[in-house]
Amino acid sequence: MWKPTRWLGAEFCCRPRCNTLKTEVYTLRLSRDLKEALESEARREKVSIAALLDRGARQLLQKDGAQSAGDDDEQLRLHAQARKSIGKIAGVNPLRAESARSLVRERLARRHGR
Repeated sequence: MWKPTRWLGAEFCCRPRCNTLKTEVYTLRLSRDLKEALESEARREKVSIAALLDRGARQLLQKDGAQSAGDDDEQLRLHAQARKSIGKIAGVNPLRAESARSLVRERLARRHGR
């Protein structure tokens, strides 16, 4: 029987040459076709399904990380554009915001003949 190779915190590592102790569990539902494809690929590569999913998730996150850098650039561009418009709205009544309630009520009263 295989014995743990090293002590990690409160638990023994359960695999030889284990680099990290995985403590989190994620449950998901898959279609039968996807599950069978994952199992087949894991057998072909001679790895566990968990290892296959771990690698796939890391690749996806790395790819999305590269895309989010583009999103950051886009946000900077949008903010720069918005800054050009801040303070540009002109009007003749500088106290309009303070009198908005009464102005709206007056317009509604005129519209509905009250």
